[in-house]
Amino acid sequence: MVYVVRNSDWATALMRHPVNTLALISLLIIASATGLSATAQTAAEPAATAPAAQGGARPSLDSLHCTHPGNCVSSVGQWAVPPLEAFGTAPQAREALLRALAASPEARIVREEPLYVDVIFTTTLGFKDQVEFIIDPQGRRIDFRSRSQVGLWDIGMNRRRIGALRARFEQMQGR
Repeated sequence: MVYVVRNSDWATALMRHPVNTLALISLLIIASATGLSATAQTAAEPAATAPAAQGGARPSLDSLHCTHPGNCVSSVGQWAVPPLEAFGTAPQAREALLRALAASPEARIVREEPLYVDVIFTTTLGFKDQVEFIIDPQGRRIDFRSRSQVGLWDIGMNRRRIGALRARFEQMQGR
């Protein structure tokens, strides 16, 4: 995981204060000690996109495991919930999924392939959650992982989101 510190007017003004500079240095030391990496970056340099966003290989079901159940819900792994049950072919399941996602104003599709969909949901408070879907080639199920991008606890938001999405998905399939 890489944390990026961008150089902007407010960040520059904030960093002029010695206490804030010390806080940022402490944060970078903690990140480094816990195995995270931090990078300073100017506004002119765009952040690098993840390999998956650059058209890399579709993730496997193993990549959908939740590492922390407090901010993640998945249809795979130790704390799994049932996958979305699909009827028909994989393209029909994908279309029903895309229609269900289109009904959510918080959803923004960032990557779409025949058997894979990656979505970012932005909450009203500005928190971003990533939801990945892997469609079974026979179209019988759609596995997923919905996880918060920040924090260890999501107050149940990802679980509620999947529940609402499941209801919309079933409605799109005529059930």
